[in-house]
Amino acid sequence: MRSLLFVPGDSEKKLEKGFSARADAVIVDLEDSVAPANKPKARTLAGEAIRARPSGHRVYVRVNDLTTGLTDADLAAVVPAKPDGLILPKSQGGADVQQLSTKLRVAEIEAGLPDGGIAILPIITETGLATLSTATYAGCSPRLVGLTWGAEDLAAEIGAQTNRDAHGRYTDVFRLARSVTLLAASASVVAAIDTVHVDFRDLDTLRTECLEAERDGFTGKLAIHPAQVSVINEVFTPSREAVEQAQALVAAFADAGNAGVVALEGRMYDIPHLKRAQRLLSRARDAGVLA
Repeated sequence: MRSLLFVPGDSEKKLEKGFSARADAVIVDLEDSVAPANKPKARTLAGEAIRARPSGHRVYVRVNDLTTGLTDADLAAVVPAKPDGLILPKSQGGADVQQLSTKLRVAEIEAGLPDGGIAILPIITETGLATLSTATYAGCSPRLVGLTWGAEDLAAEIGAQTNRDAHGRYTDVFRLARSVTLLAASASVVAAIDTVHVDFRDLDTLRTECLEAERDGFTGKLAIHPAQVSVINEVFTPSREAVEQAQALVAAFADAGNAGVVALEGRMYDIPHLKRAQRLLSRARDAGVLA
């Protein structure tokens, strides 16, 4: 998934607009963008939106975190509609994913759905403890499909006045949160998804963030406005040149048999380069630019 677009779950108009934005996944939000009094309405609309989604659209639901006492009601409302996955906010570690997985299993059984069909993508840096616990996700659940991070809740949690410096760059604590998300995703062998860019009118800075994230190993980015989706999709879609180079490298290794290193266009490549090429081709297939 390149683009994952948050849409408030209590707005029919915004849900309709979200599904037309061409995001790889629409995230129906039951958490931060929904006032407490509107959560019952949001649950009902979320279930209806999932059932009525256009064919081929992937839908995730951001449930309320496990400490709120609202998660079970969220699951009861949306699991029967068969979302593709859940976003778990304020996840404190792999144990929270395991707890949600157990709740999901019960909800799937009660809804007559196959066990394990709904994936989990946690937000793993929204508290200090969570940021220090990112190594616990490796092997925590077969439902785990990715890891993403958050800077806004973390800033509030630690009392930071801002999460960026005078030049618009993340300050050290938040750069650490970003880095450990990448490392935890690698250790867990799942996708690393970059956090939101909150100024949805500033598409130039969004593009810069996407380019830097893709460079560093993220494979997608969260969005908070439909206008951000096209930029995210463009940057995280491998270019034709990159795909051709990756195909040539994979073919060179295949032709060489069991070789640990190959020569291609005057350069030497070893197994880490092969793995990187294979990952890029997998992303290209997911993006629909490679059969």
